[in-house]
Amino acid sequence: MTTSHPKSILQTRGLVAKHHFGQNFLSDPSLCAKIAAAAAPDGTETTIEIGAGVGALTAQLLERKCHVIAIERDRDLVPVLSELFDDSLRNGKLELVEADAKTYDYESALRGCRSPATLCGNLPYQLTGPLLRRAIELAPLLSRATFLVQLEVADRLAAAPGSDAYGALSVFLQARYCPKRSFVIKRGAFYPQPNVDSAVVVLSPLPAAVIDETPLFRNLVKSAFAQRRKKLRNAWQAVVAGHKERLDEAAARVGIDLDLRGEVLSVQQFANMAKDLESFDQGSLT
Repeated sequence: MTTSHPKSILQTRGLVAKHHFGQNFLSDPSLCAKIAAAAAPDGTETTIEIGAGVGALTAQLLERKCHVIAIERDRDLVPVLSELFDDSLRNGKLELVEADAKTYDYESALRGCRSPATLCGNLPYQLTGPLLRRAIELAPLLSRATFLVQLEVADRLAAAPGSDAYGALSVFLQARYCPKRSFVIKRGAFYPQPNVDSAVVVLSPLPAAVIDETPLFRNLVKSAFAQRRKKLRNAWQAVVAGHKERLDEAAARVGIDLDLRGEVLSVQQFANMAKDLESFDQGSLT
């Protein structure tokens, strides 16, 4: 297993970190061990790791006796990982997959692995949004998801209604997970060093029946945050296709003040509004 610094691993093979892949490798083994403990607390999980890089987190997951499916897009790093983890690959503890994490078939992999199954990774900053959307879709198949993300993103994921960080991403994620910002990792712990600090966020899936995430629910959330300064009465006019009376009636029934802004509504309030409006003629709603 690898314990070398990422810079050394790359330089001895004539490689450099690729900016267009968003490669900022965590270089502190103790921090990697801490992330692995958060990602796989039982130590027996099947864990899909997004972006194995040079294997720093992979090594710690294997130390915890996890079965690891490591996804790596960079074809220059796949042979490096194969070399570093030759024993784990041969004994079946590690599966190494060269693939794009955005399009990888997680569903098939998760349905074919033993339970509990977890998802983890150091998410490239420019791919954080798409990968979080995939994680939201995968919630019913996971026991948890643990990601290292930009600190600002971690704050948004765990934000409460009424806070500056609360937005559409907060609502969509909290409709499927209970998020917890676990700990902050300073920028100096990475190679190459990024311009921002990061944080580990642990996502615990909610029961599937808690929030019914229908197209109308998504539309209400997106409209509420599209222009944050708009009152709900104005933000939701297009959603109900001009049926002002229906909007007023639904809001009164579920106890929402339409003169408020979307940033103060809880996930459940968005869901209650969507559920009430669903009973109206669907052909009239966008």
